[in-house]
Amino acid sequence: MATMIQEFKTFISRGNVLDLAVGVIIGAAFGKIVNSIVNDILMPPLGLILGKVNFTDLKIIIGGTAEKPVTINYGMFIQVAVEFLIVAFIVFLIVKGFNNMRMKEAAKPAAPPAPTASEALLTEIRDLLKK
Repeated sequence: MATMIQEFKTFISRGNVLDLAVGVIIGAAFGKIVNSIVNDILMPPLGLILGKVNFTDLKIIIGGTAEKPVTINYGMFIQVAVEFLIVAFIVFLIVKGFNNMRMKEAAKPAAPPAPTASEALLTEIRDLLKK
């Protein structure tokens, strides 16, 4: 049991796991922001332009009873699809920026290798012969 706890501590203390945890937490918060942008800022004016439509109310009743209808909520699907497109576009921009940064670093010329001991000695001899 003690070795299992030690292995778990080692696993948790790795940088990748902590980075992933931070990414998940930030992603969840970012999802709430995107959700609010779509629900509170984008969809109301879009619904107004399309004839005072509230997208959350768009549905097709396919059965059930009057008290409990079975519906296909395509309006909610439209809202979730818009949220997904926004998140996907922002992730695309982040990845593109990261790749551009990595390419710039890779494009930097490498420093020339230091001369070997025999090359340094030959250079010294050449310089002495020039004098």
